[in-house]
Amino acid sequence: MAIIESNVFKLEFPANSGFSSSVIHFLQGKSDLVSLFYTEHKTLQKRLFVTDTNIASLESMKEFVTLFTKGLKVEADSVFTNKDDVLLVLGSGEKYKTIQNVLKIAGTALDANFNRNSLFVGIGGGVICDMTGFAASMFKRGIDVEFVPTTLLADVDASIGGKTGCDFDSYKNMIGAFYPASSIWIWSDFVQTLEEKEYRSGLAESLKTALLFNSEMWQLFKNNSREILNRESSFILQMITECAKAKAAIVNEDFKEKNRRAFLNLGHTFGHALESCAGLGKITHGEAVAWGIGRAVDLSVSLRIAEENFGKEVKDVLASYGYDMKPIPSCLENHIEVQKELLEAMHKDKKNQSDSIRVILQKNFSETFMQEVADEKILQVLK
Repeated sequence: MAIIESNVFKLEFPANSGFSSSVIHFLQGKSDLVSLFYTEHKTLQKRLFVTDTNIASLESMKEFVTLFTKGLKVEADSVFTNKDDVLLVLGSGEKYKTIQNVLKIAGTALDANFNRNSLFVGIGGGVICDMTGFAASMFKRGIDVEFVPTTLLADVDASIGGKTGCDFDSYKNMIGAFYPASSIWIWSDFVQTLEEKEYRSGLAESLKTALLFNSEMWQLFKNNSREILNRESSFILQMITECAKAKAAIVNEDFKEKNRRAFLNLGHTFGHALESCAGLGKITHGEAVAWGIGRAVDLSVSLRIAEENFGKEVKDVLASYGYDMKPIPSCLENHIEVQKELLEAMHKDKKNQSDSIRVILQKNFSETFMQEVADEKILQVLK
């Protein structure tokens, strides 16, 4: 079966970054990893494919996984081989995004006698891509890595731009590295296999990207919620392509997140705090980010940076996709001193460089900036 590409986009990195480029391939039709890796892009490199139990069980992955398993049962922490290639299957979900699993990836490659000319390939969502990229950055002081994102969140955000890492001590992405994939293979068809909560998780990051960089995309979300929630293929392909290109453009401009790339954290300072307080994995990353965007626009309005009608439109559109816009989300309603708990978690955010909390705010659509805000102002939008 031939692999059909609808588009190829090359993300160039700055000359002083130490990296050359990521080639993003937008693929049409049903996902076919056998043809991709064993026919069209066959290589002499030894490859370690890393995925999780959920992805390995997909019908669209059956032929590829069977090359390795030969019918054996697939469980978390399973290792299989196909000649020189290795398949590592990890547990699925945020709770598995640990330094122990990053080291397991590196240890599996070491056990298989991989060298610096070998290749890691992450097949999965943001958790798998982040951990596989982080392991690649450390193994033998850095080897090539490629991604096959399988979630909408990974398609539009997590697989692009080189942020890798894992959670640590109950806090999101506390350790990691900037280490971009050399190639990213995006099949929009994978989106059709997602559970509803995972699909909506990726939608939140897509909505965020539209808010930041693409007013036409925002109008698409605003006026076509039914079609997008129903995963109509034409809307999915357009959304993934435009959001991925927008993410790539800002990464090209600011690889190490010293300036405008930080705008991609819209909603994340609030959202990461929510994930930590709820318990990592209790709600999806996208649900937390959507709630965080609601808090950020309320903060912009309360600081008289943005007009009330802007804040209302943003929250109304987010609510139309089913996201919780209450100041204290339902998942934390039974927590004692919840405002204090959220504030303490926000202070743990790695972007903070002073006693104030650094947040991304907006004056209007595509008018974004970063500001340090005192605790009492944060607490006003958590009541």
